[in-house]
Amino acid sequence: MKYVSGKTSAEDAATTRRSGVPGSTTGSRAEIAVGSALSAERGTRARVARLILEHGPVTAADLGERLGLTPAAVRRHLDALLADGMIAPRTARPRGQRGRGRPAKLFAITDAGRSAFVHAYDDLAGSALRFLAERLGDEAVSEFARAQVAGLVDRLESVMREVPADQRIRVLAEALSAEGYAASATETVIGGEQLCQHHCPVAHVAAKFPQLCEAETEAFGQLLGTPVQRLATIANGDGVCTTHVSPHALAVRHARSPETTSKESGR
Repeated sequence: MKYVSGKTSAEDAATTRRSGVPGSTTGSRAEIAVGSALSAERGTRARVARLILEHGPVTAADLGERLGLTPAAVRRHLDALLADGMIAPRTARPRGQRGRGRPAKLFAITDAGRSAFVHAYDDLAGSALRFLAERLGDEAVSEFARAQVAGLVDRLESVMREVPADQRIRVLAEALSAEGYAASATETVIGGEQLCQHHCPVAHVAAKFPQLCEAETEAFGQLLGTPVQRLATIANGDGVCTTHVSPHALAVRHARSPETTSKESGR
């Protein structure tokens, strides 16, 4: 029995238009290859943007090393992200002795870039909180905010009791990262540590309702068992949410100070 192709005349015409040869599939294969290449390019670019979001500001060299990309490939993706307004260049602050070369250029995520990593249900959440504030007042919003972070406190409180005090901030950073906040913890030169959240899924809502940030800061202090101070927030227009965490020894001194004061006053 003779083989009969199932291809229609319309498909033959489309193939002819693509390749110039009736019945040829060369054009189709080329289009698929180009489409795959473009998809891979977009995927890599998204990875570059995600890395800048989570670890930025970062240098092009650092991006290349982390992603295994050549300098030319990194520059291509950075140029595209810059052109789209997803990232912005910054100049690295010199540390210690300044060299003769030019200061390193860093790349940081912009508000537009951060927004591309979907702020889930922003409009709905904002409308719900406005309704709550109008009907029941600002204190109701504060109660709602505390209820929202109560889940995080409940999940981590027992864990924190088993973790050494100097490791708690890293446990908290990991928990926040798992919830989409891209958090990290670093030591500071002035003492204590810094908790940084490079992404905030509710930043747009928190810009209008700072009670969300306030409740979160209270929860951090409760979980870490030491005084904390919020230094910057994405909701307020800063590039990163930054919280200074005091040394645990300071918290111990604070806990003892009322007892010391009462003893001294009783003399």
